[in-house]
This record gives sequence, C-alpha cells and structure tokens, in this order.
Amino acid sequence: MNWYVVYTKPKWEKKVADKLSQLGIETYCPLITQVKQWSDRKKKIEVPLFNSYVFVQLSDSERNSVFQVAGVVRYLFWLGKPAIVKDQEIEIIKKSIKAPNISDVTVSAIQVGDKIKLESGAFSNQNAIVQEISNSYYTLVLETLGCVLKIKYK
Repeated sequence: MNWYVVYTKPKWEKKVADKLSQLGIETYCPLITQVKQWSDRKKKIEVPLFNSYVFVQLSDSERNSVFQVAGVVRYLFWLGKPAIVKDQEIEIIKKSIKAPNISDVTVSAIQVGDKIKLESGAFSNQNAIVQEISNSYYTLVLETLGCVLKIKYK
C-alpha cells in the first residue's frame, strides 16, 4: 500500500485525520508544538507541520473512500498522477519531529528570488539564485561562475 497526500480545507487537518482513522484508514498528520501569544496569555498548541495536508496509506482500489469525510478536497497530484510518498520519507518526518532540539519549523516551497546551495551534481556546493520555475525545470543563476543553469526535473 502506498502513502498518498490528501489536500484538506484550511485548518481541517486534525479533523480529517481523526475521521479517516475512524473509517479504518491509516493516516499521518505530523504535528508540532508552537507557543502562541495572545494579548492576555501564552499557550502551547499543536499545529500541523504541513498546512492542509494529511498523509493516508491505502491501496489503489480504496483511494476514493477518503471523499466520504467532510473537509477532504482532493489528492495532491505530481505530473498528472496522485503523489506517492515513500515509507522512508514518512519515517524521516516522524524522526525529525521527535528530535529534541527542534524548536520551530517552517515549510515553504522554493520561490523565484530564493538563494539556494546546490548539493549534488557538477555544480555541487555552488550558491545560486532561482530565476524561474516552470512545470518541468528550474532556471538558476550561478553568480560566482557567471552563468545560467537550467535544470529539468521529472
């Protein structure tokens, strides 16, 4: 059985995960603890690590059963197919959340203008600025080498 990503209504992640679990579907909604400040008090609350995402593990034939739950919008798709998350990736998320030295986590997508460091390939350890993002490639500017790099992804 594969892990899929279900997209939920905003702020419905915990409710959807609970309802799917009640239906017998294996779910994972990674939560982190944050301290929220109001005008009169501070309070620790658990918030989802990924806004509007819940991971579900089920077979291909059972995929439509998630739509019985209020708050489920759709599956997350990648290249025209429902996105599949590997078991190892789910385990990495679980281990990372349990790490004692993590105090604040923010998840965000790469955006135009971001500065990144390339970690592999012919240009590893080079700093780059994201110039363009399309459906099939990134365009990066490598300032130290004075060139533009176009990286295709699948």
